Amino acid sequence: MMKPLSGIKVIDFTRVLAGPYCTMLLGDLGADVVKIESASGGDPLRHQGPPFLHGNGMTYLAANRNKRSLTLNLKSERGAALARRLCARADVLVENFRPDVMARLGLGYGQLEPENPGLIYASISGFGADGPDSLSGAFDLTIQALGGYMSITGDPEGRPIKLGTSAFDLAAGMNCQAAILAALLQRRVSGRGQKVETSLLESQVVCLADVALQYLTTSVLPGRHGAAHAREAPHKVFRTADGWLLISAAEQTSFAALVAVLERPGMGRDPRFADPALRARHRVELYRILDEAVRRRETDELVDRLARAGVNHARVNSIADALSCCRDNLDREMVRHVPGPEGRRLPQMASAVRYSGFDVEQDWTAPPLEPGEHRAAVLRDWLQMDESDIADLAGDGIIEPA
Repeated sequence: MMKPLSGIKVIDFTRVLAGPYCTMLLGDLGADVVKIESASGGDPLRHQGPPFLHGNGMTYLAANRNKRSLTLNLKSERGAALARRLCARADVLVENFRPDVMARLGLGYGQLEPENPGLIYASISGFGADGPDSLSGAFDLTIQALGGYMSITGDPEGRPIKLGTSAFDLAAGMNCQAAILAALLQRRVSGRGQKVETSLLESQVVCLADVALQYLTTSVLPGRHGAAHAREAPHKVFRTADGWLLISAAEQTSFAALVAVLERPGMGRDPRFADPALRARHRVELYRILDEAVRRRETDELVDRLARAGVNHARVNSIADALSCCRDNLDREMVRHVPGPEGRRLPQMASAVRYSGFDVEQDWTAPPLEPGEHRAAVLRDWLQMDESDIADLAGDGIIEPA
């Protein structure tokens, strides 16, 4: 069955992670995504590593499936003119340069909209387009520091800790994808495109959610709580005799069941732990008792007994264990393999969403392994160029030669 974005043309001026992740999600839904890359090495994340696979870094490979690559020398007059011709054919443009770059290249929204009034023009920046830091670059780690996340991540007495992934690059990419889909829907009614914008900083700060609301309500700055929940107890990762285990038993029935599993009836009678609010207030004393009790037992034993008692729990899995967990619990593989060079197949993470009306993972293609590898096909499909025109562009250094 046809995918929902089949026939939608996306010109992708993004690089690194937030923008490429957005356009990859559009490609997953069937859009024809053309990735515009620099003729001098392509997307910088191709070179981030080791490890490398087929000469490309892991982050690049994780965010660029379902795209075709075209290299363009945007600093040349002919290269910029060719880019504008492509933009005139596009339904969607996505870019994540600093806010002044696209206009300087003649590719700003105000410059392209008169010729293509239906264009959805999506921008991802570090700090937005207008503020005092708008021209400053930003990476996910920059934003984790500036946006407050490091102040609430890590052990209470320890140093600030970053998250284990570039979570807010990914969040910005998902926010931008959602904005593009909304703008495409509105275009069906209005007949016109629009500019949509998000930033890494905004995408991170909105994820503070309840933590920010707590501060706004109480004026008390939230602190770091390690691997424990900030507002209820017991709800944290405990060390067992042979590993680590998350136990969540803040509600009354769950706490009573945990007391029985650990054979600590005194906890159940202790007035300090009589209800959820008291347990949260006396968490230090509660965790002192639970830490000692849990550490005496092996993980498998606790998992078995907690499961039978109906207490929420989870092993602290490795990545390998997590992928197996998805297979076992979702009855679904979270890894897909797409055709690669020399008959080999490349791994990709599966879609997090399943649809009854179409197979989102059908006909997925590998990330472009070489910058500009689809030059001829893109120029034929989008601009109806013939081989001599394409050869002329390559000879003049406007596109990468074959």
